[in-house]
Amino acid sequence: MTPSIELKFNHYYIQHCKHLKLKGLQPKTIDAYSRAIRRIGEHFQWHLDNLTQDQLVDYFHALLSRLSWSAVKLDLYGLKFFYTHVLQKPWVNVLMIKPPRCARIPDIVTVAEAQQLFMSTRNLSYRVFYFMIYSLGLRLGEGLSLEVGDVDATRMRVHISNAKGNKDRLVPLPVNTLKVLRKFWAVHKNPVLLFPNRARGLKGAHLAESPLDRGGVQKTIKISYAPTKSARYMQ
Repeated sequence: MTPSIELKFNHYYIQHCKHLKLKGLQPKTIDAYSRAIRRIGEHFQWHLDNLTQDQLVDYFHALLSRLSWSAVKLDLYGLKFFYTHVLQKPWVNVLMIKPPRCARIPDIVTVAEAQQLFMSTRNLSYRVFYFMIYSLGLRLGEGLSLEVGDVDATRMRVHISNAKGNKDRLVPLPVNTLKVLRKFWAVHKNPVLLFPNRARGLKGAHLAESPLDRGGVQKTIKISYAPTKSARYMQ
């Protein structure tokens, strides 16, 4: 990348991020759309001004071979936003037909299997996190974003902010879950985060400013759940 092209792309990228915030989009959407422009920019060697329909069709076709439909769709919408609000150019439409949905039976974890999952990791943060999202019925992102102030021990409920559909909701807080969370907080004592990241270890968790890494939690759940699932079908 030549200095002039780099400066031009960086300018466009900064403007893109500004417009995303000005439009009041959700943090997850902002992150996805900004990541899309970085990925597309790298692919086209940072030249995003005059992409043709053929170039875009080839790019998204190749992307579908390695990413999920939802990820590809976010890249498409992110680029469309970039063209509309940053370049202020007509959008070269790329027709994409969503594949048919597959109706799958959900894999419901039993209480015994959940207990085995909780104890399958020696990492205290992950163990408590698994227990909490299972007992409260939370999505992964909802659990990671929980803060200390979201736990209402007086009314025995937890406030879930910006859940699916950009809605808040309240969920009942079991007594055992409250006890586990209190014991866990006594270990890290972060004033804001319920599950602070482990970059400094548990001893330095009170200084953390971001929650546990989402990718790390997903990977650990996958590794921990595999033996549990295999044992079920071997019985």
